[in-house]
Amino acid sequence: MRSSHFQGVQAKLNFPRKEDKGAVLNLMRRFSSARRYAYNRLVEGVSPKELWSVEGPLGRLFGLGSYYIQGVLLKAEMALRSAKERGIDPKKVVFGGRKLFLDLRKKHDLKAWKKRKQEWKERRQGLLYCRGKKRAGGNPCLRLEVKGGVLQLRISLGNGTYAYALVQTTHPNLGQLLQRVYARESYNVELTLKEGEVYANFTWEEKAPPLVHTRDKGVLALDVNAEPYHLALALVGPDGSLRYHFTLPLDQVDRAPNRGAKETLLWMVAHEVTDFAVANGVAIATERLKHLRKSRRGDGSGRSFRRIQHRFAYASLLSKIHTLAKRKGVEVVQVNPQDTSTIGMLKYAPQLSLSKDVAAAYVIGRRALGFGERLPKNYRALLDDPRFREEAETFYRERVEELKEGVKAERNPYLKRRLSREKAKAEKALVLLSPRSSSGSRKGSTDGRNSYGAHPWRVLRVGLFLPFLGLEVPRDLSRLKPVLVQGPPLCRDRGRGKEGGPRSLLPGRADGARSGAVRDLA
Repeated sequence: MRSSHFQGVQAKLNFPRKEDKGAVLNLMRRFSSARRYAYNRLVEGVSPKELWSVEGPLGRLFGLGSYYIQGVLLKAEMALRSAKERGIDPKKVVFGGRKLFLDLRKKHDLKAWKKRKQEWKERRQGLLYCRGKKRAGGNPCLRLEVKGGVLQLRISLGNGTYAYALVQTTHPNLGQLLQRVYARESYNVELTLKEGEVYANFTWEEKAPPLVHTRDKGVLALDVNAEPYHLALALVGPDGSLRYHFTLPLDQVDRAPNRGAKETLLWMVAHEVTDFAVANGVAIATERLKHLRKSRRGDGSGRSFRRIQHRFAYASLLSKIHTLAKRKGVEVVQVNPQDTSTIGMLKYAPQLSLSKDVAAAYVIGRRALGFGERLPKNYRALLDDPRFREEAETFYRERVEELKEGVKAERNPYLKRRLSREKAKAEKALVLLSPRSSSGSRKGSTDGRNSYGAHPWRVLRVGLFLPFLGLEVPRDLSRLKPVLVQGPPLCRDRGRGKEGGPRSLLPGRADGARSGAVRDLA
């Protein structure tokens, strides 16, 4: 069975006659009231069939026609289903937004309070919806018409009366919508109210083409990175080998003058990615991320870091890529994001001389094809050597003590929170490095079954990066290549029967990283 997807067009409505706009606003208010009434009845257990009639309470109390009543029940059922899925008590749902409603109860100056009250009122009362019907020539109550080369929306007010509004939009899907209007195909229409203006959202369902480009021929894996802001891509063959890799900069998205220009640039990037997948006949592999944490002012993360986080259009870009992929018959594979960056930095970045971002994309591609990541034997030998853990634990103990002193001495609350965050990271690293939390889990599996403190890749990350390379996320990982290929000096010396070994298990250890931790943070 072929999947389907929805297309849409957003537009602003201009009413030539003020009387028409007033009548539409009144209709939207009655529709919104009917939705709240229907929602409360559904919560009480009333069957939708008892409400689905013009002679019923929705028709008598609110003066709505049958098609509008269908829209009322559909919106009410969607609100009830959404509350249950999110684990919210249906009786505590606030139409208009609970957050905005609670904000109105706080103290504000009169101008700000009036603005919030108007916004809440528009959300609560500014809705009108009618589902499209093919037999009705597109939409029975909210119908698009083209007269004299002008696109207008005919809004049914009941009793054979209509209001007319001009449709103002430059949306790229306008041509597809007009095709449906001329062909009398169905389309859904939803009217909303914002800052005193009425906006229309036209949507319709389209069947997705059959999947032509699947993972059988390989995948194009991608990883979006915030600093530097770019998209790393890796073309992975069906045997798991890296065939090609490149990056697409996203700096121009930051320089976009407005949101519309930003969206256009993101769509251009999405087209470039999907066109490359189509040209190579492969699927697209991405991470499955539900939520990305955003820092807030005052948590000690720093202004520049917060700016980087909040400009990060990860979900928006992936959504566009997934949408275009479905339209072009490209299979989309979403994988567990656990430790993809860590494995890429430790294994493939030094081994294949890749950047950490491309290496992470390569791991995503291999995971999408079903390949696991074994722990290299020299890394396994490093984990088995107690001196590696001892040196890393000593580093983090000294770091914790130094950060504790810094927290006590620091008077700036923002820097104090930052130092506390760093101390918590060092304490977590100590827990991860302890033999009790990490022993017995050296297989290097990546399917997410190991607990947080029992993953060898994470033990290697905290034990190698900051203590020996001097950074939590180093960009230059070439110094790990001798360790990955030849093994640490101590491991090589054991085969020749030498006793002892060098002071450090790794060549060129960053001893300076241990001292001055607090000074570097400040």
